[in-house]
Amino acid sequence: MKKHKNSCGIKTSIGGQALIEGIMMRGPEKSAMAVRNPAGEIVLEEWDTEKSKRKGFLKWPFVRGIFNFIDSMKSGYKCLMRSAEISGLEELEDEIAKEKAEKKRAKAEKKGKTVQSEGKESSALVTVVMVISTCLGIALAVLLFVFAPTWLSTLILGPDATSKHEVWVAVLSGVFKVIILVAYMAIVSLMKDIRRTFMYHGAEHKTIFCYEQGLPLTVENVKKQRRFHPRCGTSFLILMVLVSIFIMIPVGVLLKEVLPAFILANRLLYTLIRTGIAIILMPLIMGIGYELIRVAGRHDNWLTRAISAPGVWLQHITTKEPDDSMIECAIAAMEKVIPEDGSDKQ
Repeated sequence: MKKHKNSCGIKTSIGGQALIEGIMMRGPEKSAMAVRNPAGEIVLEEWDTEKSKRKGFLKWPFVRGIFNFIDSMKSGYKCLMRSAEISGLEELEDEIAKEKAEKKRAKAEKKGKTVQSEGKESSALVTVVMVISTCLGIALAVLLFVFAPTWLSTLILGPDATSKHEVWVAVLSGVFKVIILVAYMAIVSLMKDIRRTFMYHGAEHKTIFCYEQGLPLTVENVKKQRRFHPRCGTSFLILMVLVSIFIMIPVGVLLKEVLPAFILANRLLYTLIRTGIAIILMPLIMGIGYELIRVAGRHDNWLTRAISAPGVWLQHITTKEPDDSMIECAIAAMEKVIPEDGSDKQ
């Protein structure tokens, strides 16, 4: 087992992501993913961490978070797709697709019809379907987390909501966003595959905590750690919701002053305008949320614990206790990304 020079607790910049039957860890110099294949073996892949080439104001606080979030989403998506290949999920999906195609062909042959072979047309169709699915997913997210909360808030607060209760529209919208987010996470956690991913998520957090405590990375040591980490992406999501409440309060006050009376009286028009403004302000909300996560991850005091509390509560849903095989994956990935010079320490 590799030894590390951490005799006391530290804060590390190393972060990770749960994958399909595995875990990705990202360090300052190296990144790695450990995924179990269908035979139960750990497949370990390692690469240099891509360094940001952004300069100037793009690295400023409240700006850098937007681009770091995009980068993490891109790299996370690539690792997720790669884990699907290694774990055999794609092969399983291909087999299911082939079975469906064969059944379709058999039915067509019984009816005396010919079925053309799938080639470039099928590939193009898959691309189109993926693009449509992505667009629909974004539209659904906007509907659920932006439009619907505002609409429900104005509905509950009554006809004077936009002219007299604009502050409560923002607060109540935030409450509905939290309820929708928690309900969504709770529902998807009931799915077997998602639950396993949440278990890997727990293994990721526990392993990082073990390293930060200066303990050798063993299964037994990792099992003793907490599974709730302040720098988790789950915390970022709920922080964005809470930040949006404070951002949208002055927006509501401003809209009350500048919008004509007929728009304020029209719940649909008002909700659409407020939704558009919320989307435009999303980069600002993300930037503030990112900085709060950074502070919470580097310091431990009453303020940072208060900042982390909502995310930690939500992690009771998005992380589950892992089994030993999952912890082994987390350790394998973690050991590959710890720099010898200690450049990960914050």
